[in-house]
Amino acid sequence: MKKPLSAVIIAGGKSSRMGKDKALLPFGTFPTLSEFQYHKLSKLFQNVYISSKENKFAFPCMVIEDIHKEDSPLVAIISVFETLDAEEVFVLSVDAPFVSEETIEKLLEYNESTLDAIVAQSPSGIQPLCGLYRRSILPLAHAQLKKGDHRLTDLLEFANTLYVVFDEDMPFLNLNHPQEYQEALKIFGNL
Repeated sequence: MKKPLSAVIIAGGKSSRMGKDKALLPFGTFPTLSEFQYHKLSKLFQNVYISSKENKFAFPCMVIEDIHKEDSPLVAIISVFETLDAEEVFVLSVDAPFVSEETIEKLLEYNESTLDAIVAQSPSGIQPLCGLYRRSILPLAHAQLKKGDHRLTDLLEFANTLYVVFDEDMPFLNLNHPQEYQEALKIFGNL
């Protein structure tokens, strides 16, 4: 059964280390990584959106365009809550294709209303673009934006955040460089 909440794929980054827009790179049997993530999350959530600077996607999807001119996941989260009439949203980075349904389910088990955020933490650190964010974090996010601090890890330190610990880094593998993308294609092909 689908979760009665919205999921947002964060896909507005510059992809400077990749050299091309990673949201538009092919992945699995899909023409783009964005469509791969969209399809996966559509099986789990009632509504799935893509957060981006613009609608650059060649498949039917609901896009939330960034409201502020700055370019960061912090701006994306602010834009999501300023656009949607939702108390909470599940957020996932477009470049984390190995986050599984089981990983998402584990995060959502801890859905307590007193928390501002519930995010994954793996051996390599906090995974701020894999978690549940609540509208209650919005004033803190605005304060961080005003200070010019766009780091989600800093925002999460100020918020009432629960870090859900995972034993492995593999599910949170980010595709930032061309060699990481090529490696991910090989891994996915062997699954």
